[in-house]
Amino acid sequence: MSNEKKADFSGVTAKVDSTEQQKADFSGVTAKVDSTEEAVGEQSYTIEKGDTLSKIAKEHYGSANAWKHIFEANRDVIEDPDRIFPGQVIKLPPKDSIA
Repeated sequence: MSNEKKADFSGVTAKVDSTEQQKADFSGVTAKVDSTEEAVGEQSYTIEKGDTLSKIAKEHYGSANAWKHIFEANRDVIEDPDRIFPGQVIKLPPKDSIA
């Protein structure tokens, strides 16, 4: 027989509540995407009283001559570049597409 003392584990306890992982709670997470226009560079513009395509081009692109680009981008809603109406919503092409 040995005189060595053996370890006493009689006072040791352990507790495991669960081995199941709790699912993530996403109830407080929100996200909102209004438009992808900004991501692709295209914007919309609502025609106001007194607007012309040249005036809009000058304000947004720095050149009144860019009105042609606005007209081409909106052929589906503008039949005649001299006839635009307040309340009409048009697309403004990305600035980097205007040369």
